[in-house]
Amino acid sequence: MKFLELPKENLSKDTIFGLILIAYVFSIAMRLIWVYQFNDEESFHWMGQLMINTNDGYFFASGAQTALENMHTFNPRDPSWLDYGVTFLTVLVTKLTPISLETVTLFMPAFVASLVVIPIILIGTLFNAPLLGFFAALIGSIAWSYYNRTMTGYYDTDMFAAMAPMFVLYFLINSIEEYKLKSALYASLAIIIYPFLYDQGRAVVFAMAVIYFIYLVIFHKNETNTYKSIILVSSATFPIGILFPSPISYLIQMAVVSGIYFLLQKKELELKKYIYLSIVSVLLFLYFGNVFSLVLGKVFYYLDRSTESVGLHFFQVNQTIREAGTIPFETMANRISGSTIGVIVSLIGYILLVIRYRPFILALPLIGIGVFSLIGGLRFTVYAVPIAAIGAVYLFYVISNFISNRWLKYSFIALMSGVMLYPNITHIIEYKVPTVFNKSEVKILDQLKTIASPKDYTLTWWDYGYPIWYYSDTNTLIDGGKHSNDNFIISKILATDSQIQAANLARLSVETYIDSNYSVVADTIFKNRQKDQLDPNMFLENLKSEDYQLPQKSCDIYLYLPYKMLGIFPTILQFSDLDLSTGNKVKSSFFYYSSRFIQDKGIIYLGNNISLYKKTGMLHLGNRKVPLKEFITVGYSMDGKLLKDKNMVNPNANISLIFLKSYGSFILLDEKMLNSTFVKLFILEEYDKDLFEPVIMDPMTKIYRLKR
Repeated sequence: MKFLELPKENLSKDTIFGLILIAYVFSIAMRLIWVYQFNDEESFHWMGQLMINTNDGYFFASGAQTALENMHTFNPRDPSWLDYGVTFLTVLVTKLTPISLETVTLFMPAFVASLVVIPIILIGTLFNAPLLGFFAALIGSIAWSYYNRTMTGYYDTDMFAAMAPMFVLYFLINSIEEYKLKSALYASLAIIIYPFLYDQGRAVVFAMAVIYFIYLVIFHKNETNTYKSIILVSSATFPIGILFPSPISYLIQMAVVSGIYFLLQKKELELKKYIYLSIVSVLLFLYFGNVFSLVLGKVFYYLDRSTESVGLHFFQVNQTIREAGTIPFETMANRISGSTIGVIVSLIGYILLVIRYRPFILALPLIGIGVFSLIGGLRFTVYAVPIAAIGAVYLFYVISNFISNRWLKYSFIALMSGVMLYPNITHIIEYKVPTVFNKSEVKILDQLKTIASPKDYTLTWWDYGYPIWYYSDTNTLIDGGKHSNDNFIISKILATDSQIQAANLARLSVETYIDSNYSVVADTIFKNRQKDQLDPNMFLENLKSEDYQLPQKSCDIYLYLPYKMLGIFPTILQFSDLDLSTGNKVKSSFFYYSSRFIQDKGIIYLGNNISLYKKTGMLHLGNRKVPLKEFITVGYSMDGKLLKDKNMVNPNANISLIFLKSYGSFILLDEKMLNSTFVKLFILEEYDKDLFEPVIMDPMTKIYRLKR
């Protein structure tokens, strides 16, 4: 199989460094396209800088704020700057340089994620094919999925997700190819630090380590270095520094593993003793690393599409998150390689690569988890991107082996690499994602910060949790990392047609959260999974009483109601539209939002085969005809004052239509939803003055303070 051989590209170290630099600059430059596109968009700026474009980024940014500005002192979920590598690096860079926090969080993903080009090119260099690594680095550093999760402004731990494992892979393959124990040491150190950078990816790195052990035992079982390497890599998972805070614990563990390395270098034992020691170390690795349960736990978590099955039956957030849902093959292919043909080329290339250069079997977990995205969700595609790029370019090399002319050979490889790059660059240019919040929304939260205290709570859907921390310095009940059973609480507050129930539940939930040392509120108030578990339906009914005895007030509570919540309100409803005792859906509320409509000859076409015939007052819902109860027009005057016009059409009907004139959109909803907390307070401004007090009444965002 000589045609599978890679040519010897004997390039100097300076040339290889130059290739790395070119690929690195290229990767960053591609990520600056988004900055160029939106740099003049004033509404995307705050504090003189473009804002970030991922909600979760505000979690880590809030942790940095705490260290730098002493904020979030009452927030039980605010991370320490020592807990996460991204926050740790952010604080260091902000403290040691004149660069602002806003600038660091904006550009860090581009500069950190682009480092992936280093291990990709070095892996090519291991096989005397640095140009293979170079072309693969160009593709892998900007391919669709990797770019989406590491673009400028995507301030999240994802910047380390695939980059750090590629360093681990390089060192593991290097330890096999050059058979140096020092490479196993470097791999061990990379494995130690990886959870600090990206804890969610431990299962992938541990799976690579298991394959590494098996590979060494099968192909190098009679060599001492095999078992020394296994001992070293295994020891990387021992919880040596567990008693110390991060990152000190990681430094201690790295020091201990380095000490083991020097002992293995200086002290020579019989092969049999090394075998015994390696067996013990692997068993400890499997135990402390919790490898199999960790891997299987991740798999089952992302496959779970059901309600909670033990105790009360809560709707699970995985059922609504797009990233955790099944995806078609074409989507998976686009995300990994930019096109369906591209991913097929990549997978064929990877298979051939393993056949000829078997150490690449260590990359199987990265490719495997990328394919798992078909059932696990979009987020898994990112791991496969760098390896897919290597596989694709390798296939181009294999095909080029049938070209004798060296100049034509590399012209072909460059051309085909360009073909792989094209759809990904096109995607980057077209991928114009907005910032999480715009300037006007941030101004409102900044205003709330001057009104509220850091010990106060702002209740809203979890999507807005972290940005609320960051800009208003108030606390939340649910957020991007805490959105399990308590989603029911917020959903119920927003969806109930009883404002007294909403107010009572809000106060009870916040005070219970504080008094229970920040436990899951829904489990606490309903006594979920306990012998004296309450009947949730009866409990919630009691909350509709004016005389319900609430715990003593310890802080103010605000309801945050943004216009953008209209688009996700049907999803929010799902979390409270069920009987917690049985898990069965109750009679579903009807709420349909349409911002794309057409009016023609007395008919309003609302999309999804829904239309209103004005003359007859009949709604056509597919093949069904339903009478309209009320037509409500809501708009705002020039000074922001609400204007309402209500026209009763059929008082015996159940479905009403609200025309949001100032927003250019419609809402079709039933009587229960018309009287829901969200619709009453945000759209109609019809609130119980004994329960709620308007604090900020902006057409795009309204904030009420709870009086109870």
